[in-house]
Order: sequence, then C-alpha cells, then structure tokens
Amino acid sequence: MLDPKQLEDLAARLARALPPGLKNLRAELEDNFRAILRSRLERLDLVSRERFETQAELLARTRARLTKLEKRLKDLEARLGGEGPRDAADGQKPGAPTS
Repeated sequence: MLDPKQLEDLAARLARALPPGLKNLRAELEDNFRAILRSRLERLDLVSRERFETQAELLARTRARLTKLEKRLKDLEARLGGEGPRDAADGQKPGAPTS
C-alpha cells in the first residue's frame, strides 16, 4: 500500500497539474485529492510487498510439501498392489458392499 509520504506527493502533483484558472483553489483541491486517494486506496484492500512476498514463499513451501505428500501417497498405493483407496473404518474399498 502507498505510504503517507507517497500519498502526499501524489496529491501535490495532481494539484500542480491544475490548469492556470484553478490555481487559486489549489490548496482546497489538494486536500480533496488526498482524501479521495486515501478513500479509494483503502477500498482496494492492498497488502504490502513484504507481506505479499511472505505469502508467496509460504505458498511455494506448501506446494512443495503437497507434491511430496502426493508422491508418497502414490508410492504407498503402489506398494499395496494398486488396490486403490480403502475406507479407514472397515478396510473395505469405498462403496463396496458390507457383509
């Protein structure tokens, strides 16, 4: 998200870009620009670059772990003779009739 200094600079640049006929309203318009920018940016629900990078690293680690777990599951299923998944409660394949 923009820090307050960047927000102030952007509002000032917008105010300086006003046509010559509106220069006498510059201070008031700069305040309005600042308020509007702050309001709109808050609605965007932005995150800092640091937080984004942290979440991206966490996602990468989670994906790597999921890949390892999927491989492990596949190996375990192959070791069981490719019989497929079994129901933990009774050892039967899911959907198989019970006796």
